[in-house]
Amino acid sequence: MPITALAGSQSVVASIPSPSFNSIDIGPLSLNIYGLAIALGVVAAVWLFGKRLEERGAGTTDDASSIAIWAVLAGVIGARLYHVATDWDRFIDNYAAIPKLWEGGLGIPGGLAFGIPTGLLVARRKGISMSMAATCAAPAIPLAQAIGRFGNYFNQELYGRPTNLPWALEIDDAHLLEGFASGTTFHPTFLYEMLWSLALCGVLLWIDRKYRPPLGQLMPMYVIGYGLGRFWVEGLRIDRADELAGLRWNQWVAVAAVIGGGVVLAFMRRHPVLESADPLEDREELVTDVLAADGELDGELDGELDGELDEEPEDGVAPAFFTAADVDESDDASNDTAPDTD
Repeated sequence: MPITALAGSQSVVASIPSPSFNSIDIGPLSLNIYGLAIALGVVAAVWLFGKRLEERGAGTTDDASSIAIWAVLAGVIGARLYHVATDWDRFIDNYAAIPKLWEGGLGIPGGLAFGIPTGLLVARRKGISMSMAATCAAPAIPLAQAIGRFGNYFNQELYGRPTNLPWALEIDDAHLLEGFASGTTFHPTFLYEMLWSLALCGVLLWIDRKYRPPLGQLMPMYVIGYGLGRFWVEGLRIDRADELAGLRWNQWVAVAAVIGGGVVLAFMRRHPVLESADPLEDREELVTDVLAADGELDGELDGELDGELDEEPEDGVAPAFFTAADVDESDDASNDTAPDTD
């Protein structure tokens, strides 16, 4: 991303320039970059989710795609409903604007509340345990969020308070909030949340690889991490939002996410899921146990048979498995002539 120098009223500072477009035209087709960023984020998340399912022998990339279709659909609906509900003043006299997703306006908390449970339920219907699906999906969700946040940059929205930091964000006059002078630069909160989400994805992958926590526990870890990052980023934003006791509504949701995630994680640590993180390993151990048991059984039978063969007949009587009746039948058979043929 290029950096330019601006002559401000106080000093010369560096800044991130605003994009001059928010769509890409391919012939008669116009692609909104906000929507494209969300789509690319979903593709990356599905790839990571499928890769982790295959590594654990729990599913395939096709399973990940099937699960993602329903999870993303539910997530988009939930995200839009959350945005509309928390910014109802914008829509109360303009109901036609509610479905216009391409203009921005998706609330991630609503997307998570709808999308994650839907994805876990679909995974269970496909034979993948919900705890396994949660573990494999947890790092993929912040990856999607990081890529999707880039769309806010092209829409020139959701920026933070004014600042002269070297990475301050320029906003053109058409997208400038009321009360700010032309040329004012702001905190690039889209960039902060994007970097936070990428870091969260990396941390979750590292925790999973190094400590291998019991199944399901990565998901509340993600929720805690997301809540922490969202709380401080939300505190920088200056777009209109409802407040309660001095905090923006989304900050209260972030606090609830941290507390709720912590409670769930504590419960899961006291009651870990009794399921291996590697189903293939479980199957290999099962086969090994069956073969070992079969070998022991064969050994016992061979030992019993050898013992019976080694037994000396008592008083001229044949062993139990070789009776006098069998001897008589054998003698009779030896005296028979060849069978008649037609």
